[in-house]
This record gives sequence, structure tokens and C-alpha cells, in this order.
Amino acid sequence: VRLVESGGGLVQPGESLRLSCVASGFTFSTYVMNWYRQAPGKGRELVAAISGAGDNTNYADSMKGRFTISRDNAKNTVYLQMNSLKPEDTAVYYCNVALSGWWGKGTLVTVSS
Repeated sequence: VRLVESGGGLVQPGESLRLSCVASGFTFSTYVMNWYRQAPGKGRELVAAISGAGDNTNYADSMKGRFTISRDNAKNTVYLQMNSLKPEDTAVYYCNVALSGWWGKGTLVTVSS
């Protein structure tokens, strides 16, 4: 199994980023996929989850209305669209296959003026 995140970077408050996670080595469309994040000095927290078919999503309360999770099963890719970014969104963002030990290596998002 391989999960490769991309799309992180340095942005100013209020700007947007779209993260991508390309998956391989398993039947992607049959698994719930998660995005987690870990801010400096803090534990890892769940950001959003999406069902295998992409028809059900869940978000952490602090991300509702700003972040959107989606997936393209034809491309084995899950996305995280992040809008209205805040400094407190600064973290390493990880892709995860739900209920598994499969994780990507993460992509760093820094929100700073």
C-alpha cells in the first residue's frame, strides 16, 4: 500500500489550498478515506472522512464550511480543498485509509502572513 500526499505549502491567512493523496496497492473505492492533521506540539486529529463511493462525508467541527473532502475513484485520489485558511490550520496533513495502519508521509501546510 502506498499513499502519497501533495499540495501543501506556505499561504497567507484567508487563502486556499487543495491537497491530493494518490493511493495504490489496494482496492481504493471500497475504503473510507480520512484526512488527519498534526499541528506542532499537538496530537493528530481527524479533519475529514469520505465514504468509498464518495456520497457521505464527515468533518471536524472546526473545519465545517471551510474544508471539502472529495475523491476520484478512477484516479485513486482523495482531495482536501481548504478555503479561508487560518494560522491555526498550520499542520502536517496526512492521508489515511480508515480502520487500517496505512498512512501517507504527510504534506506540510503553513498559514502565515
